[in-house]
Amino acid sequence: MISTPICDFVQHYAESNPARFHMPGHKGAGPLGCEARDITEIDIADDLYAPKGVIAQSEANASRLFGARSFYSTEGSSLAIRAMLALALRGATGNQRPLVLAGRNAHRAFLSAAALLDFDVQWLSPAPGDAYHSCRVEATDVEAALDALGGRCRAVYLTSPDYLGHTCDIAAISEVCRRRGALLLVDNAHGAYLRFLPGGSRHPISLGADLCCDSAHKTLPALTGAAYLHLNPRLGTALRLGASPAQVRQAMAMFGSSSPSWLILQSLDACNRYLDTFSRVLTGFLPKLDALKAELTAHGYALVGDEPMKLTLSARPFGYTGDALAEALMAAGVFCEFHDPDHVVLMPAPQNTDADLERLKSALLSLSRRPALAQDAPAYRAPKAALSIREAAFAPRETLPARQCEGRVLAAPALSCPPCVPVAVCGEVIDADVIERLLYYGIDACDVVAR
Repeated sequence: MISTPICDFVQHYAESNPARFHMPGHKGAGPLGCEARDITEIDIADDLYAPKGVIAQSEANASRLFGARSFYSTEGSSLAIRAMLALALRGATGNQRPLVLAGRNAHRAFLSAAALLDFDVQWLSPAPGDAYHSCRVEATDVEAALDALGGRCRAVYLTSPDYLGHTCDIAAISEVCRRRGALLLVDNAHGAYLRFLPGGSRHPISLGADLCCDSAHKTLPALTGAAYLHLNPRLGTALRLGASPAQVRQAMAMFGSSSPSWLILQSLDACNRYLDTFSRVLTGFLPKLDALKAELTAHGYALVGDEPMKLTLSARPFGYTGDALAEALMAAGVFCEFHDPDHVVLMPAPQNTDADLERLKSALLSLSRRPALAQDAPAYRAPKAALSIREAAFAPRETLPARQCEGRVLAAPALSCPPCVPVAVCGEVIDADVIERLLYYGIDACDVVAR
């Protein structure tokens, strides 16, 4: 059985009735009931960014489970994204600025990394008809873009699965990246469970990615903020980066809090034991979810994406907006992950009971199909960049109604939350196409560079 060294240590400390003259200020007692297990880096504990004890032991357990060199984050995948980009750009020299080839549906954490690390981005654009939070990139797209850049690109950055549940062919793309000498970085925040699929791993590390992040809290039974940064040991990624495990931790520490949550660390530690049998759990759960998807399809719903443990409805073919479907679900006590004018995204997990699945099914099947709504989301057209992401992000700014922003330069990513994917990127000139997309997705004000 997988050990839980962090949980065991904290439990022993809490039960020893210590006199706590250290942080946190609640001293182990309070209204939430979890305070006794909430500690800090006291002498007998361990340090997340230089672990030698229980944290190191627990991360070793996670590494064995994921087939990777795994590092914990208590600040979500956002921390891991910034750290892995810092690692990928280590040692960038010469007159040319470092460049990353990235899918346009990158999370806002990617943009903050670009601002802090000051690298350029060559965007891979969504295919015609794709939503702004989806960008289905093919290996041929990556190969053509890398060839056009003539060896300047240090890393390729993709989001897979994306928010709607589309996955990229990571195995094929990783082959292209290795032939062209580029590192492959994957935002796998929604796909930690892919390592444990009964039919075999579809995790990015298993498929050849050099680095990836997973948000444990999104699809595994872990507290919000629990995440991983994984390095591929089979590809010699650490050697190719010129980075030791200690340097990986330094990159994490550069962006992370010096007071990581020990509650989240315990959650990651306890999750290891769960993951040891997770494949069997998924063997029992996924057929239930597949059956639900089949019933919804038979009722007339159009499903989107190929990710096994996500349920995304394309609402307009059924005669509703995504917002209207979400409202109907809420009336039945069912709360989705995300909705917009076109889609409803639901994220089932084995912790959902049969009663949960039945309630969801009943709510959706109680709705009658209507004539399809014809309106489509505005097409993506690449805006012109006037400033680098860093220049725009740190420039003086003002907030204006979106309708008054034509010709102005965006100072902060224009996004709704969730999914924290920018409709427009800081440094870009806001044109009529951008304004149309902003208003369609309910973004009625923008931060623009001050004149």
